Amino acid sequence: MRSKIFSIIILIFFLASCKTMDMDKAIDMTFTVIQETSKASRPISDEEEYFVGRAVAARLFQSYPLLENTRLTNYVNLIGNTVALHSEKPFTYAGYHFAILDTNEINAFACPGGIIMITRGMINLANNEDELAAILAHEIAHINNRDGIESIKQARWTEALTVIGTKAAKQYGSEDLVKLVNIFEGSIDDVLKTLVVNGYSRTQEYAADEKALIYLAKAGYNPEALLNVLNKLKNQERVSNTGFLKTHPDNEDRITNIKNKIPEVNIDLKAFQNRTARFNSYLRR
Repeated sequence: MRSKIFSIIILIFFLASCKTMDMDKAIDMTFTVIQETSKASRPISDEEEYFVGRAVAARLFQSYPLLENTRLTNYVNLIGNTVALHSEKPFTYAGYHFAILDTNEINAFACPGGIIMITRGMINLANNEDELAAILAHEIAHINNRDGIESIKQARWTEALTVIGTKAAKQYGSEDLVKLVNIFEGSIDDVLKTLVVNGYSRTQEYAADEKALIYLAKAGYNPEALLNVLNKLKNQERVSNTGFLKTHPDNEDRITNIKNKIPEVNIDLKAFQNRTARFNSYLRR
């Protein structure tokens, strides 16, 4: 709405200038500016979100080593993609990808575009496949809600689109390229600061929990597994305040928020036991 109002203001301004210039020229200039304004106010595309997410993931790998366990990584990807298929966005621009970080820190990161990282410490917190699926479902919900990409400052994104959208930038000069690189790096910093330092807002975390419950139920997992995970995180708060615990709202509040929102599902006990046995075999428990 604001971009439309701004375009109208521009139109009035240029039409008021018609006394001193040719009418056709004034109209051409008006529509050119409106087009560029529209480009500079559009949302980030799925493709752009993916490349931002890749850059964020690369920066995270500088702080956390990747766990070199192909078998376990494939298992986590199987669970994650199964849950993602039951979300509002079953497919992303380049697909969902799940990686394990080799650290005891209890944490998980949802990079924009579909790249999700979970630490070895967070996996060890789970007692069964349903609880692991619950952790991944929460991160998938952040991606569906575009919470990571929303952390990029709007002024930064508008500046990038202005450079990209101008006719003069069809052949980028060195100054344009430097500006775009700086904007891109700043965007990565915005997302990283949210993931690692500030965390998402309470509202965003509640929304991700609520969606995770739905994804789990649709995928055949027990949605109460998320409640179990939150109770474990609550117990961890007594001994640590790092990683996931540092960047997320009080777990007691999250528990209270979802207690009465858990979907009623019929749990197949045999299927649950099979999933738990599979989980234990991959975790070698």
